[in-house]
Amino acid sequence: MHLSEGVLHTPILLTGAVLAVIGITIGIRRLEVENLPLAALFAAAFFVAGTIHIPVGIGSVHLILNGMAGLFLGWAVFPAFLIALLLQVLFFSFGGFAVLGVNLCLMATPALIAHYLFRSFLMPQMPLKSRLFVGIGAGIIGVGGAAALASLALVLDGGKSYSSLVGLLLISHIPVLVLDSLISVGVISLLCKMYPEALNRTAIVS
Repeated sequence: MHLSEGVLHTPILLTGAVLAVIGITIGIRRLEVENLPLAALFAAAFFVAGTIHIPVGIGSVHLILNGMAGLFLGWAVFPAFLIALLLQVLFFSFGGFAVLGVNLCLMATPALIAHYLFRSFLMPQMPLKSRLFVGIGAGIIGVGGAAALASLALVLDGGKSYSSLVGLLLISHIPVLVLDSLISVGVISLLCKMYPEALNRTAIVS
């Protein structure tokens, strides 16, 4: 999801920018050379997923796939998502430059949480139950976390004036949560068969 430019006030924007810079710095330092192709792949998937969106109030609804990306990238989701969000701003005017840091934190923080919660379950030969657990968990944490953080930012910034929009934002992302979860399960299953080395590396990424 993207929060629109001009909605949030300066304190929230500055806080988001500072946190984003911290995340990007850590992500760049921890991004290994051998994981660059995987980071590029998930950045591209994140970019494409976000281009087809439906405006909802002061935000938008679209596939996010951040939980899935977080599983494999860890802290590297911050620089990877930064590139995707920058391109979306430049080409499609989604969000905006002023709110870029906040939007990055909304997307990348739940992805990082999903990584630390589920990375230990990733392995080349995953049974179906594990694939379902990890994929659905990543979808729930990724989309649900992003929606919750966006709602928190709106509440902290505008208080009760955004209460109706917060409810709409949360409800409208339920279908996205389901789709993201199903896609995550499918991607994990595909990688188990075609690129199991990615699952081996992910288990040790910090």
